[in-house]
Amino acid sequence: MKQKAIDYSLKLYRFSNSWTGTIIIVLFIIFFVAQAFRIPSGSMKDSLLIGDHLFAKKFAYGIPTPHIPFLEIPLIPGTDGHILDGDTPKRGDIVIFRYPQNQQLHYVKRCVGTPGDELFVLNKDLYLHPKEGNDYVKEHYEGFEIMEFANRLWIKNPYMKAHPGIHHDEKITNNGHYPAPLFNMAPIRVPEGEYFMMGDNRDHSNDSRFWGTVPYGLIEGTPWFIYFSMDDNWEIRWDRMGKTPADLEQPKHLDLAIEERLKHDKDDHAIY
Repeated sequence: MKQKAIDYSLKLYRFSNSWTGTIIIVLFIIFFVAQAFRIPSGSMKDSLLIGDHLFAKKFAYGIPTPHIPFLEIPLIPGTDGHILDGDTPKRGDIVIFRYPQNQQLHYVKRCVGTPGDELFVLNKDLYLHPKEGNDYVKEHYEGFEIMEFANRLWIKNPYMKAHPGIHHDEKITNNGHYPAPLFNMAPIRVPEGEYFMMGDNRDHSNDSRFWGTVPYGLIEGTPWFIYFSMDDNWEIRWDRMGKTPADLEQPKHLDLAIEERLKHDKDDHAIY
């Protein structure tokens, strides 16, 4: 029995060192475990920065349908986007998903509304009424600014305390030059099986305020950790290497991210 186990281990070792074995192992990891992504835009500043290269945890919300790398063609046609359902995004999670209007593109945003939640935007501020109702708000959001409207309690900016990378840009004003949803959006209820996503760089983010909610089937995973990071000047951000999103929200890292933003974003009026 021991000899059979040794023989099996040797065969497995030889297979893993072959070209075929290596390719199969790499594809298995990419399809089901972790996939590399690069943050291409500033919509998640100050939490994630342009030039952050990260591994996505692909099994965080079930097992998404594998796609051929670069071509983004599904290997198992006819699924709803997952071959195995699992956990669903929670309020405040950073989520990697396929852009509903072009599923070959991946977006990274923060989940700010789950199925059944109601929310609206007023003067840039996000207001949330959780599906659990008024008593839940009273119990879980003590110390937050609360508005009562339409017999519901609404939490103003419910994520800024826990996720200090979320911020507004003072130079973006409601003067007619910017899209209206940045400033005001009528109340909506998040449909079942869908999620409302917003960027942490609130006034520069193309998100659910513009194109709607994200179905569960398009959700791919969540950022795991940064494996490489480089700024616009080709300087490596050594301090971000190996850090998780939670690590990067700590004052030491967040202060550096804010400093970099203030240095480079004075003339940034884009939405991305």
